[in-house]
Amino acid sequence: MRTFVDTSALYALLDEDDRQHRSAAGWLSGAGRDPETILLTHNYVVVETAALVQRRLGRRATRTLFDAFIPALSVFFVDETLHQRALSAHLAGSGELSLVDRTSFELIRTLAIYQAFAFDSHFQHEGFRTVP
Repeated sequence: MRTFVDTSALYALLDEDDRQHRSAAGWLSGAGRDPETILLTHNYVVVETAALVQRRLGRRATRTLFDAFIPALSVFFVDETLHQRALSAHLAGSGELSLVDRTSFELIRTLAIYQAFAFDSHFQHEGFRTVP
């Protein structure tokens, strides 16, 4: 099963003090390790996560992100078409969701992905199943 990986999950994995850390690490070491599970994200999530991790956790955690976590993901690079669809949705929306979130939702719909490894409630509001 393909599972989209959000910034909220990556951050929870890296920050041992995050309230979702145990849940994230438990899912990743269990169901997330299933050979049938394909973990994917897009390059905007990678950039967003790197900026957040560097600002809050420092360079060492940023190195862990790029050495241990990103290589385990299939990273989809956002093309102009996807970017424009996400931007249109972002500009038409209430402003509550980021452009990165809008891009995630557009990609998930495009690739017919039904679950997200995420702790951001917006995924559920958009109708996606979240794990753990």
